Amino acid sequence: MARRSMEKNVSHGPAEQIRAHWQGPEPETVTALLRHRAEHTPDALAHRFLTDGDGTSVAWTYRELDLHAREVAAHLRRAGVGEGPVLLLHPPGLDYLAAFFGCLYAGAVAVPAYPPDNARFGQTVPRLAAIARDSGATHALTTGKVREAVAARGTGHVGTELDGVRWLVTEDLYTGESSAPWQDPGRTADSLAFLQYTSGSTAAPKGVMVEHGNLVRNLRSIHLRLGHDAGSGMVSWLPPYHDMGLIGGILTPVYGGFPAHLMAPATFVRRPLLWLETLSRTGASTSVAPNFGFEQCLRRISPEQRAGLDLGRWRLALNGAEPIRPDTLDRFAEYFAPAGFDRTALLPCYGLAEATLMVTGAQPDEAPVVESFDAAALEAGTARRAEPGGARTTRVVGCGAPVADVEVALVDAATGRRVPDGTVAEIRVAGPNVARGYWKRPEAGADVFGARVEDGPDAAWLRTGDLGFRHDGQLFVVGRTKDVIIVQGRNIHPQDVEQTAERVGAGLRAGHGAAFGIPTADGEQLALAYEIGGPGAGDPYALLARLRTAIADEHRVTPHTVVLLRRSSVPRTTSGKIQRSACRQQLLDLELPVVAASVVQDGTPPDGTRPHDPGPGTRDRTAALVADALAVSDAAEGTPRYPRLLTVVERLADGLGVPLDVGALLSGPDPDGADALAELCRTALADAAPAPAPGRTRTEAATWLRR
Repeated sequence: MARRSMEKNVSHGPAEQIRAHWQGPEPETVTALLRHRAEHTPDALAHRFLTDGDGTSVAWTYRELDLHAREVAAHLRRAGVGEGPVLLLHPPGLDYLAAFFGCLYAGAVAVPAYPPDNARFGQTVPRLAAIARDSGATHALTTGKVREAVAARGTGHVGTELDGVRWLVTEDLYTGESSAPWQDPGRTADSLAFLQYTSGSTAAPKGVMVEHGNLVRNLRSIHLRLGHDAGSGMVSWLPPYHDMGLIGGILTPVYGGFPAHLMAPATFVRRPLLWLETLSRTGASTSVAPNFGFEQCLRRISPEQRAGLDLGRWRLALNGAEPIRPDTLDRFAEYFAPAGFDRTALLPCYGLAEATLMVTGAQPDEAPVVESFDAAALEAGTARRAEPGGARTTRVVGCGAPVADVEVALVDAATGRRVPDGTVAEIRVAGPNVARGYWKRPEAGADVFGARVEDGPDAAWLRTGDLGFRHDGQLFVVGRTKDVIIVQGRNIHPQDVEQTAERVGAGLRAGHGAAFGIPTADGEQLALAYEIGGPGAGDPYALLARLRTAIADEHRVTPHTVVLLRRSSVPRTTSGKIQRSACRQQLLDLELPVVAASVVQDGTPPDGTRPHDPGPGTRDRTAALVADALAVSDAAEGTPRYPRLLTVVERLADGLGVPLDVGALLSGPDPDGADALAELCRTALADAAPAPAPGRTRTEAATWLRR
């Protein structure tokens, strides 16, 4: 089947198909979508929620969902919410759906957010308080349990931003009457539906303004690309607070008129088998997950458990939201083939919250496109198919062509000019799915949502910040502009390094690490941070050596810093994505809980330098050297702690004539403290062997020093 051109797929889709699907004009708001279902198929199953890993569930028909949404809406109207924002602070479940649709039924703006987590109260509340402050919400819909948990902590623990918020318990608003007093708020396609707060720092979250029209048009595009009908089915464990879980898992079935079987992300993490068991039992056609979800199944589902699965009816296994790894697709298809899973079900896709959800997607019933490219050429910005038996190669997964109504352009970020096929460039998007902008941030919104493309439609384009290229009609996504590591003029994409690390690093926690660039005296250098604790961890220093060798061999770059971390220490967004920039900053601030580390010294003692003889005055001399080095370092205001530490250690190594192991410092409680530095110096002097003879090369001396 010929694939559609990426930049010319701007038709409005098969109008007859959409009209037949709705038996008339397509509703223009999400409110109208649900009302249509409640009027035409009131007793059809809308959503079923699995309350625990044992398969226990609760379910609502469209009639029940519509009723509870009207009950919530009526109460919000009586409370005088009007068209303002309302926080949704529910754990995953059907009450969350009632709250979300209730906001829309009331004409209010829904603001989905993670509820305070009792186990991580100190971490979850600051972000929630920031969202409350930014949105200006005066009301919050929640459950009785969440409200009680917050009350038990006292208002001092939730921040002044939440002190003025009126908390409404959603389940208390259900009257049980056959009809609830409700008045259509008269929303249109241009009306704001909800704020999607993007993952980021707790200090400044950004709310993407998603209109009803954005949602309906993107839901239509998804419906057409995936070929859904009333016989389809959805299974989703994704968080309902973000685009993939809310739009992909909850709203897509409402548009299509088919049932959704939902579970909490925590349930999936505890028991990944339940995801596939639900697909097997229900015969659902569709489910979507990030790469992490497929990996969890490969790691946690045994051959004996697989034998009880029937995945032959799962024809749409969407993979998106984070880098899609070719080996994951290969291994998943191979491992679950005995359960009836077909490789053609794998459907890579690309999207982002600022574009509502889906931008591109592969064609159903076709095997995913995985191409091998020349790695050196790709690092230089050109996608050139690898020659058999050639040099280094990189496998990249194609994310298909744009869905209906969406246009994608690959442009030079500095000029806005389109680039030829096969050139790595910034991805820009235009179409009715692109959101209005950022809530209360017109300047930031103008930069992101108001970009231009030469020779493109005279309209604003979304600057995605993602890098990719077009090849044979497919979009290949290779990274983020801000994540690219530039080492000696070469572009190193972090996901490539991470993929290498996970392939050779038995003992690393797959999907729990990050590669990023750090500043050094020699310019930007590669750093890698990974949680340790997987099967076969063994000696952490042997693992560090394997990682260094593999990365140097495959990417022709020597990592400057490699650190192994305690479990659950790599920062993630609220949707579970690794935050490379936050991880980088924590390393620079010496805030990562390091188990073991390996650091390339910025300098080694000059050839033939002999270590100072440790004698009775060693303690005083090292203390003086440390004090002098720290004094120079303290003068460099504004420099992060880690680069300053590297400078201090280099000065100390030069002064003492011995190499100093920075990695040994990183795993200590106060790595840049005077006591730790002095002890490092004394240990190095005590352990120093006879120096190499004068005249040896720097490489030979360095090899000897690191024996």
